Amino acid sequence: MVLSDWRVITAWTRSGSDRSIAIVVFALLTAASLLPVLLTPIPAMVDYLNHLARMYILSRSGTPDANPYYEVAWALYPNLAMDLMVPRMARLTGVENATRLFLLLSQLLIVGGALLLERVVKGRVHLAGFAALMFLYCLPFTWGFLNFEFGLGVTLWGVAAYLTVVERGWRVRFIANALFVVGLFAAHFFSLGIYGATLGFCELWRAHDRKASYRDAALRLAILAVPVLLLLTVMHLTAGSIGGEGSTWNFAFKPIWLFRIMNGYNLTVSAATMLALLASLYFAAKRGILKLEPAGIWLAAGFSLLYLAIPSNLFGTSFVDLRLIPAAALIMPAFCSLSLPSRRWTAAALAIVTGITLANLATVYAVWLPYRADYADVISSFQKIDRGSRLLVASSGEGYDPPFNDLTQYPMAYAPTLAVHYADAFVPNLFTEVGKQPVRARSSIRRLAIPYGGPVPLRALVAIAASQTVLETPAFVRTWYRDYDYLYVLGPSVANPLPDLLEEVDGSARFVLYKIKRAP
Repeated sequence: MVLSDWRVITAWTRSGSDRSIAIVVFALLTAASLLPVLLTPIPAMVDYLNHLARMYILSRSGTPDANPYYEVAWALYPNLAMDLMVPRMARLTGVENATRLFLLLSQLLIVGGALLLERVVKGRVHLAGFAALMFLYCLPFTWGFLNFEFGLGVTLWGVAAYLTVVERGWRVRFIANALFVVGLFAAHFFSLGIYGATLGFCELWRAHDRKASYRDAALRLAILAVPVLLLLTVMHLTAGSIGGEGSTWNFAFKPIWLFRIMNGYNLTVSAATMLALLASLYFAAKRGILKLEPAGIWLAAGFSLLYLAIPSNLFGTSFVDLRLIPAAALIMPAFCSLSLPSRRWTAAALAIVTGITLANLATVYAVWLPYRADYADVISSFQKIDRGSRLLVASSGEGYDPPFNDLTQYPMAYAPTLAVHYADAFVPNLFTEVGKQPVRARSSIRRLAIPYGGPVPLRALVAIAASQTVLETPAFVRTWYRDYDYLYVLGPSVANPLPDLLEEVDGSARFVLYKIKRAP
């Protein structure tokens, strides 16, 4: 589907030299953006290590080396992209490399999908590639929402595929839509929601633009909805689920997320780069250089209303609303036109997108590279743990989740979950939520498992050990000194708070490992 009559060009302006410069800049930024994943054996993302630990369990399931505390229970969960793909890839490359390749594939899907969508809509590649690079390490992606990132990449390809056949007969449209609906349903449910919302807004614009009858518009929307309804029915009949229950709205955070979304490690960098981007867009729009196409106006209005209306927590999934921001940032460039009048304008535009991309990328390098040693220290500490032990994870900070005030400390939060592989251990923080993950704790240990949650504040454990009253004490730590064998304390170093109960075994700058002493 081509929503305009623009010619097929690949330039910022009509100048061939400017075209070449833009292509070279894009190629260099793409290489620099993909390099962190290639250089880092374990990317320093908050959820990444937890997902990696689950991939180890899935890969060893049914073998003599299977973890004794966990079992695999498959069902129709719409959040299974890496659970379905990585264990199969691991047969050829190993679990660690397969998980990293999955992340790299997700990034390629994001960049390639943005380029393809713009090419289908406008007949040229112009803005979307640079937008994708600016948001490639935004907060949801650097926090390790891997299935969402993969699903969003597939969403871009799916929207492009549907718009390619949007003027074809209903059978072709139904088949194209159904194929991507099935894939997205298995990959990530909220990516499927973004796919459906995008195409729904496009179809509404099409109906309005062509003054289509209500019947025709309803039928076209039904073609989009029927495959989803069928899959939801099958999921219900087969005891599948989407996730947890309950929804919460945090309206106060909605304007804040706009300035925190660009970078998952440094709020100052995030706010500065977003301000620079918004100022540039405002200036370009005011000068008439940047314009929204009619379909883009409908999409912008639809995404804005959806962002305001959607809960912050939905079906047990957190940060649902902020995920719409990178989705809109990747989709909207395909529905914008940018006309730069001179080489000076071209140079300024390239300088802005380059500066934003490199600022975020430099932060990623600054966080990821040092963590290689930290993760090596954690993995080394597992050798000092008795195999088959139960590990509790605490933080020297104050809160339960998130555990630290410093965002650069976040990637350590789930590092101890790798003990499920290296030491056949049980770690209560491993992601095992019904409706999301096909791994769960065995019945004998399930009372100690929590589907989601960060490290426990050390002060709470100290209070429990002293028989003091602790408000809202989670069940899995009420008798922690009897239920667990080892304790990892993450965060800034503190003195041993319970020397009669805890014996230091190992440690580094980011953690201390204690053995929990048993009463004689």
